[in-house]
Amino acid sequence: MTADPPTLTTGQRRDAEVGLHLLGGFRLRHGDAPVVVPRGLQRVIALIGLRPGATRAHLAGLLWPEAAEERALSSLRTALWRLRQDPYCPLTTAADTVRLDPLVRVDVDRLVDTAGRVRDGQAPADAAEALAAGRHDLLPGWYDDWVLADRERLRQLRLHMLEQVAGQHLAAGRHGEALEAALEAMAAEPLRETPHRLVVRIHLAEGNAFEAVHAFYVYRDLLLRELRLEPSPAMSALLAETLEPIRRASRPTNGAHRHLVTRATFPAR
Repeated sequence: MTADPPTLTTGQRRDAEVGLHLLGGFRLRHGDAPVVVPRGLQRVIALIGLRPGATRAHLAGLLWPEAAEERALSSLRTALWRLRQDPYCPLTTAADTVRLDPLVRVDVDRLVDTAGRVRDGQAPADAAEALAAGRHDLLPGWYDDWVLADRERLRQLRLHMLEQVAGQHLAAGRHGEALEAALEAMAAEPLRETPHRLVVRIHLAEGNAFEAVHAFYVYRDLLLRELRLEPSPAMSALLAETLEPIRRASRPTNGAHRHLVTRATFPAR
């Protein structure tokens, strides 16, 4: 692994923070300097970052699932040896477990921590950071089974976090912030009903009946076009009270019905 600039010598103390970025693609940084890592070693570092404290056997089985156990463990030993030869090596080993050095800051950990605080009812100190957290997929272009599983786990984690943030803001009457979080969740998963339902509720809370009805029918058209499904009864019920006066006004009265029949039976001359 190399960084440019600066160039450190083997054994030099890593006094700058090491950042491991897995969302949006693999990137390892030493301070402000990017560290170049061969693709094979990227997989090892990324997996250890996602499975802190995993045993060697577990790591080897995930990294080389088609290989026999002894061969997979041998490949892992070689990879760890190569990593330890470099001054940027972000790994520490203890007994049979491997983990990242405490200096390493992983963006996935930040997303998980933010989602945990939101779940516990704590509003994130930096709203923009909470909205941006996890905006990019985990290691796009990687198709290992362990990547696919964690990618979906983190995607669902972020969606629920954004919906909870929107709900918290809505309950507190902060409609602008609530709408921003709901729209962020909607952009992440356009066919998911929950963020669309939140958008309708936010518009209704603001007294914007037109916007609420518009948002409902935009989602309904999308759902019919993509999946040939209707919105759930729970979402339709949100607008029942708002749409009832419109439905009543559009129903023909008995008198109007008789008038139409008369005109149809006895056309004007």
